[in-house]
Amino acid sequence: MKKINNPFAGKDGYNCIGCSPNHPFGLKLVFFLDEDKQQIESEWTPNNNFEGYQNVLHGGIQATMLDEIASWAVYAILKTGGVTAKMQIRYHKPVLLTDGPIRLNAKIDWFEKGLANIKTQLINKRGVICTEGTIQYFVFPEDIAKQKYNYPGIEKFL
Repeated sequence: MKKINNPFAGKDGYNCIGCSPNHPFGLKLVFFLDEDKQQIESEWTPNNNFEGYQNVLHGGIQATMLDEIASWAVYAILKTGGVTAKMQIRYHKPVLLTDGPIRLNAKIDWFEKGLANIKTQLINKRGVICTEGTIQYFVFPEDIAKQKYNYPGIEKFL
């Protein structure tokens, strides 16, 4: 498992709610690449700042986390940048705040003609898949990602 560097950290104007380490009320997600599985992984501990119903992680926060890890799959596996085209989220079980850390993963399901479907999961500490998503991304050619979306190149991530 290899930690993915966040090349955006410390740059002026960078304030992503999902992955900025300095966002005052952001998720501050950190990502890892499992090269054998070609999968991105993360672990995060929820707290009541992200609560929906009492002791339940808000569904919109769950969707945000799955969208965020999908974008890091585009960066680190497809080696470019992209933007979300659509999201399909399925909530199976509530994510209880008191259950402790959760795991996230993302894997490219298919990629062709500038579109990628990324399968994502949110798994509680008992190994139960609580939420799944299929996140579709418009994926840019690397030169466009660099010019228009500040993609710094794969070497800055790994």
